[in-house]
Amino acid sequence: MTKLIQIDDLSFLNSDSWKENNKTYCQELESGNILFFPKCPLPFPQEEVSFLLEQRQTGSANRKNIAYKPQSDKITNFVQSSPAQGQRLHEIMRTYSQRVSAFLSQLLAPYAPTWRLDYASFRPFQEKGRQLRTRARNDLLHVDSFPSRPMHGARILRFFTNINPTESRHWLTTLPFHDLAAQFGGSSLPFPKGIEGTLFEKIAAQVKCSARALGLPLVLRSPYDAFMLNLHNFLKENTEFQKTCPKDHWDFPPNSCWIVYTDLVSHAATAGQYALEQTLIIPKEGMVNPEKAPVSTLEKLAQKQMINSAYQIKK
Repeated sequence: MTKLIQIDDLSFLNSDSWKENNKTYCQELESGNILFFPKCPLPFPQEEVSFLLEQRQTGSANRKNIAYKPQSDKITNFVQSSPAQGQRLHEIMRTYSQRVSAFLSQLLAPYAPTWRLDYASFRPFQEKGRQLRTRARNDLLHVDSFPSRPMHGARILRFFTNINPTESRHWLTTLPFHDLAAQFGGSSLPFPKGIEGTLFEKIAAQVKCSARALGLPLVLRSPYDAFMLNLHNFLKENTEFQKTCPKDHWDFPPNSCWIVYTDLVSHAATAGQYALEQTLIIPKEGMVNPEKAPVSTLEKLAQKQMINSAYQIKK
């Protein structure tokens, strides 16, 4: 089960010994643990926090977060009351993303050369009792998978910040990916056939690759991504699992931060409002222990190759 690794003092980041042995916290994360900071390790002026607490999100049932996209420097899914307000929100979200990236480039230095900065998000809604369709709910235990952005074996690493001035954010965690895959894979949840697939699947993939080469915005999901998405949905829709699985309870108080591989650690946010999050995509080859990646575990269990490089969009 998951352990909480608390970090109170960051003075070690400037030491020569840390520069030589900075794989420590990467290894903890890759083992399925959570790095926890009782006090936010980032500069975060109160003016910025107060501004965020006043923001509102659009009412779409399919949208969970206000999102900042570093690659395009755009922000989406918020209510703009004035151009000045929209610009200020944009600036704060961009700055948050940059601060997290700068901090993690020290704390998790082995990842920095290969990671890709993904979305930053602000979650203004109260998780407890929130009405969402089952597969979109945060309060049900799950492992993360992106339906429209396949990972092709890369990892989903997330840095969270609770900016609620009075309320903790409450999480549950349960069995990690390798235990869930071993328990449900091949029985309740069939393993994918691997990259060889059926003849029909091969032809369909070739057609999609050709269409994408012509500029069509098609997404090709690897067998690994198909399994991860199926596992995400299966866990959320499995009422018996949600009730009876072993659970650890975690409270992340105001002004605290935590880091976790959310594709490895099955988790749920059952209560809490006003959280920020930055996602980083870590390629398997950028990991300290790539054999612990979910794709490595799945390939061992299924005895199939799960990633086809032809499916990936080259960055």
